[in-house]
Amino acid sequence: QVQLTESGGGVAQPGGSLRLTCTASGRISGIWPMGWYRQAPGKQRELVATIIPNGTTNIADSVKGRFTISRAGAAKNTVYLQMNDLKPEDTAVYYCKLVRFGTDQWGQGTQVTVSS
Repeated sequence: QVQLTESGGGVAQPGGSLRLTCTASGRISGIWPMGWYRQAPGKQRELVATIIPNGTTNIADSVKGRFTISRAGAAKNTVYLQMNDLKPEDTAVYYCKLVRFGTDQWGQGTQVTVSS
């Protein structure tokens, strides 16, 4: 069984930065596509950023130029989401996802609140 653990959420002021970390643990081998999604109150969960094993990334237009996704190493299922120039509309629960054998595995989520 695979577990995803997110960390790094918290409260930031507008214009501030946070870095989220997601680590996959358990019975897992190989490198898998991973990504970050977020869900604000009353809204649907939306894609923020994804990264596939060859390092190609996909960033949502709403955060492009402010957020970056990266992997801890070419052979690691640990990904980071660097969030800069945070805005109040970035407030949400951020979830990590790993796709393995066509199945989505989700973390429990970490709260990010952007407020002055």
